[in-house]
Amino acid sequence: MTDFAIGMFSLVAMGVFVLGGLYVPIALILCSFIGVWAIKGTPLLAAKMLGLAANDAISSYFFGVVPVFVLMVFLVSESGMGRDAFDVANSMFKRIKGGLGVGTIVANTIFAAITGISIASAAVFTKIAVPELRRHGYTKRFSVGVVAGSSVLGMLIPPSLLMILYGLLAEQSIGDLFIAGLGPGLLLAVLFGLGTVLMAYFAPGFIGKNLSADTESMSNREVLSKGLPIALLIGLVLGGLYMGLFTPVEAGAVGVAGALIIGVAKRRLSWAALWRVLVETGLITASISFLIIAAQMYSRMLAFSGVPAQFGAMVAGASLGLISILLLYALVVILFGMILDSGSIMLILVPLMLPVMTGLNVDLVWFGVITVIAVEIGLLTPPFGISVYVIKSSLNDPDISLKDIFIGAAPFAVMMLICLGLVIAFPVISTGLVGR
Repeated sequence: MTDFAIGMFSLVAMGVFVLGGLYVPIALILCSFIGVWAIKGTPLLAAKMLGLAANDAISSYFFGVVPVFVLMVFLVSESGMGRDAFDVANSMFKRIKGGLGVGTIVANTIFAAITGISIASAAVFTKIAVPELRRHGYTKRFSVGVVAGSSVLGMLIPPSLLMILYGLLAEQSIGDLFIAGLGPGLLLAVLFGLGTVLMAYFAPGFIGKNLSADTESMSNREVLSKGLPIALLIGLVLGGLYMGLFTPVEAGAVGVAGALIIGVAKRRLSWAALWRVLVETGLITASISFLIIAAQMYSRMLAFSGVPAQFGAMVAGASLGLISILLLYALVVILFGMILDSGSIMLILVPLMLPVMTGLNVDLVWFGVITVIAVEIGLLTPPFGISVYVIKSSLNDPDISLKDIFIGAAPFAVMMLICLGLVIAFPVISTGLVGR
């Protein structure tokens, strides 16, 4: 059996394992080990080579960006900044038709700029925004749909853990990826806001009665007390990063210090909460480490087998244009999103496609943004749609079914497709701020 045949057999075996319910990193490691063993002919050499891959995966200084940003996410959540962002955004947009929906989108955009995890946004705003939207006359489908849709902004607007994962897989500057995600993230937020207002005018049956204007106004002092700490934390982390004052790791550490100070000043962080935050940070960091190790092993096995090189030659021989290749790739990513979570999709597809993109001289930062948007669309698509399941598990309303959430999120998935198309057609949307 040739090395290429071994590599293809490993890919098929991995697919069988994953569809059979095996945890994706375990499937990756198992298939990588067996594949390298078959290629090199000895299990001892395979174990040593994969051991080196595991060490290389997390020994880099830039891997330190993972625990500091995860810690900042949990500190921000415990400090109640999600509710504060929602209150401020609702006060600003409640006079607009569909204003509470727009406020939810703006609040999620703000929350995304200090967290970077879509699932965290979905869980937080399900508990905060959905009851308020329902109380003010919005339909159950729109209420959960706008939360599901706007929660995906957490993976685009920096800091983003999915961008960090891509940067480690593709060996690209995480700082550049953060900056490149800002334009598409804000574009998507604007599309969500405009789409919500248009639905409020042209599909009022989907939106609901829209009674948000009846809510009590916040005083300027209340807006300042809730909005200023959030603005300061965003300015500190992203401002320092964009101006070159901090590396991504240092920006995360500064964000941790800022979130801790805000939480203590607001008297929202008890010793029990702080211990819970530290434990959760350790668990999430260990999980991400395992994912990255598995992906690095998988990449080494693919390189030994020659599958990426052969795949690249096939793509080149097919005489397809770059746009066609990217559209096909995005379609595959979205289809994968129907059955897998976002991290698993990147672990499987990115190592396979990177050599192809490199051979075509594609900007890998731009490719990373395209990948993240396509992956995030998968978070809203059935049957898996992990953000939808997070929202369902966070709801205390038996009247809202998974079908309601998927239907409510469908318009926002369409808006994401529009955003993806614009980013593919106009790379400057993502690369303009990076200066590429």
